[in-house]
Amino acid sequence: MQETDSKQGLIHIYCGDGKGKTTAAIGLIVRAAGHGRRVMLVQFLKSGLSGEIIPLKQLDGVRVIAGQITAKFSNQMNEQERAETLQLHQQHLQQAVAAAVAGELDLLVMDEAMGAITAGLLSKDDLLEFLRHKPKNLEVVLTGRNPSDDIMELADYISEMKCLRHPYERGFPPREGVEY
Repeated sequence: MQETDSKQGLIHIYCGDGKGKTTAAIGLIVRAAGHGRRVMLVQFLKSGLSGEIIPLKQLDGVRVIAGQITAKFSNQMNEQERAETLQLHQQHLQQAVAAAVAGELDLLVMDEAMGAITAGLLSKDDLLEFLRHKPKNLEVVLTGRNPSDDIMELADYISEMKCLRHPYERGFPPREGVEY
């Protein structure tokens, strides 16, 4: 049996086409905060207006970076909106990396990082560079669909949410307090 360091920070991926990736990450944030850990949530491709944001900001030791240039989905953005969104996401990543490298964090959650990479709105190379050289004790969570093989190779946990049924298929719109 391999001897392990219980303080070693590991990399988690919550992926798949099912609901629950962000919800699982938020649960880990709450758990970590409950144990006095210093946490940062960075949300990509999201407005920062989801129901979880307000209570998370009220938790001691939790910082949230969220917001976007436009309310449009990435496939609806024009070139200027895409360029501005890429710049904003890169700034968010840089803020997170700076806080992590400064030793200010125990847990870093990058929600929808994979979606932002797939949409060309976040540099995969920059994220990989950070993950390969992250502080030893930093726990990192990445969420989103379709993680690349090179990101998955770095992960210690990979949890896939699989959609077996969703009300959207029957015409239900996203519901406040449940889907956002």
